[in-house]
Amino acid sequence: MMRENISVCMASYNGSSYIKEQIESILSQLIPGDELIIVDDTSTDNTLDIINMFKSEYIKVFRNKKNKGHVKTFENVLSLAKNDYICLADQDDIWIKGRLNRLLETIKEKEVLLVASNFQVNNESVNNTEFLRLESGNSNRNLGNILRIFKGRSAYYGCTMMLNKKLLKYVLPFPTYIEAHDLWIAISANILSSIYHLDDNTLIYRVHDNNSSLKKRNIRQKLKARYYFCKNILLILKRII
Repeated sequence: MMRENISVCMASYNGSSYIKEQIESILSQLIPGDELIIVDDTSTDNTLDIINMFKSEYIKVFRNKKNKGHVKTFENVLSLAKNDYICLADQDDIWIKGRLNRLLETIKEKEVLLVASNFQVNNESVNNTEFLRLESGNSNRNLGNILRIFKGRSAYYGCTMMLNKKLLKYVLPFPTYIEAHDLWIAISANILSSIYHLDDNTLIYRVHDNNSSLKKRNIRQKLKARYYFCKNILLILKRII
């Protein structure tokens, strides 16, 4: 029996060092009717050349006319998805075999709008325990999950997520002031009480100097993030009501 089709959404920018391996790991899990949509944010290296080397019917490539940043680029790529289930992908990770099927089985079984998993870290100098992990037992503790995001103790990463397309009516367009689209999506799903934490590792998370999610913020940036967090809560409540 064929599974439902999935749209994989990726934003690329100067990812020539790693994107080939990531695309290969994704393509190996796609079936007819699936799609891998890549929006490139005006890369200045040979990222696009590498992408175009793949002669695959699954890949659909778009390029921003000007640099928009990763949040706006992910908004663009999500708006292009045609299938009912959407998987987010970073350009520098490696998907573990069976990832798509595992996420799809979970989101359908739990009847939620968003499922987020854990990951394995590929850098031997970094201990997996240095990264917070999601726990299935906390899936329904929505207020606690939101408070952890507020405290900066969140284990939500966009690269681990699969969402039901129905969630897009609440999360798109992204607020212009947000720094992280994945936290915005996680906040929205928690407010809707429609999220599940998958204990499994479904990808290999590559640690390197350009990881935007690993960059430290100063006190001013943290305070600014808390302020916008409160604005996010009010905005998503308005969209729901």
